[in-house]
Amino acid sequence: MTLKFGTSGLRGLVTELTPDCVTAYVTAFVAACPTGGALFVGRDLRDSSKRIAGDVAKAAQAAGLRVVDCGTVPTPALALASIGAGAAAVMVTGSHIPADRNGLKFYIPSGEISKADEAAIMAMRKMPEGTEPGPAPVTDDSVGAAYMSRYISAFGTDALAGMRVGVYSHSAVGRDLLIDTLRAMGAEVTEFGRSDIFIPVDTEAVDPSVRDALKVWAQGLDAIVSTDADGDRPLVADATGRVIGGDILGQIAAAALGAQVAVTPVSSNGGVDQKGFRVIRTRIGSPYVIAAMEGQDGVVGYEANGGFLLGFEAAGPKGPLPALMTRDSTLPIITALVQARGRGLADLVAAEPPRFTTADRLTEVPSERGQALVERLINDAVARTEFLSTLGTEEGVDLTDGLRITLSNDRVVHIRPSGNAPELRIYVEAETAEAAAGLLASAQAAVADLLDHSIPSKT
Repeated sequence: MTLKFGTSGLRGLVTELTPDCVTAYVTAFVAACPTGGALFVGRDLRDSSKRIAGDVAKAAQAAGLRVVDCGTVPTPALALASIGAGAAAVMVTGSHIPADRNGLKFYIPSGEISKADEAAIMAMRKMPEGTEPGPAPVTDDSVGAAYMSRYISAFGTDALAGMRVGVYSHSAVGRDLLIDTLRAMGAEVTEFGRSDIFIPVDTEAVDPSVRDALKVWAQGLDAIVSTDADGDRPLVADATGRVIGGDILGQIAAAALGAQVAVTPVSSNGGVDQKGFRVIRTRIGSPYVIAAMEGQDGVVGYEANGGFLLGFEAAGPKGPLPALMTRDSTLPIITALVQARGRGLADLVAAEPPRFTTADRLTEVPSERGQALVERLINDAVARTEFLSTLGTEEGVDLTDGLRITLSNDRVVHIRPSGNAPELRIYVEAETAEAAAGLLASAQAAVADLLDHSIPSKT
């Protein structure tokens, strides 16, 4: 796996993220993008993240920036702090991918970098000439508390009073902040599954063993919540332990916050189109969502993984909630719990339009192999028909991002290579959660068969 920008920053094997490599990318970022003269640095709980964060800090200082070490904090907390200070930031995280990989997420003073910024970084990987080193790095341990305060001040200390909420902590960097925030808002919290060993949790393709554990842990609770490793994607399960899709959480949050425009990738379910928003569809990845949000009034963005972006100052029950133009997990978790108080998450979801998505991935599929499969299905109608023989009849095709096929029964199968890992992503949409799960299993089997017999590996 070689280093490259995907849908969530720069990713690669830890062995590839050498000090020289990190220095090259950080100095290119400083040279190519606005920084406000300072760089905030945060990291997740992977074993490799502390060393890489140190390399980031050294490179930024050498490039003349004031460095603020924020320690182990969620990505949205780091972004909130750096944006508020008018500074740049780098988060060291590989998000949901395994521990042998890691990555860098870059932020300019206004928020996440764009695809144009990525191209500029790639084109300028050298130390600016004549640069004087910046001052010695300083530590800021208030970033997490400020992030927590954001939600308590907007929703109030009694917003979750009477609710019993489980938190699946695993190795999420924001696990303690999440627990403290829920308790500060009145919830009774029980913790499950804390781990000192890194666990890659993908909120969009939840492992079957985790789903089984959620069903056991949920007994006697109103909900179980969690996040991915760096805290920008939520995981929410109802009182039975059933996982609620991230795009459904996005719909619920958008309505609760009074949004007028919803920007979401093509992988999100079609229920949002029935909720009265003006809907803008994009390719998958927060840079595309952010680009489409620009210039829109009353706009929010969200992805099928649940990451939620607030593009305007919303009115919370107890106070204002300022915009935060980066993926966030805490906001969709809290809005879902607040909306479900007194009625239950299952009833809240049942009131949403009857469209359900689910997703999974085939791992260890090199990107070129996955891309070859997708291109064959796009260009060969006969092969596509054979692929769909166990899934349904093709009604239409969308090539916005990968291959998205609408079937005659209004179900959807969507295939695309991952933008940041050697994986082939499979998304489906159906009229019930059960139908979506069955369609996903059939689609996975059909794709695996093609990979085994039709597309020769180029590695």
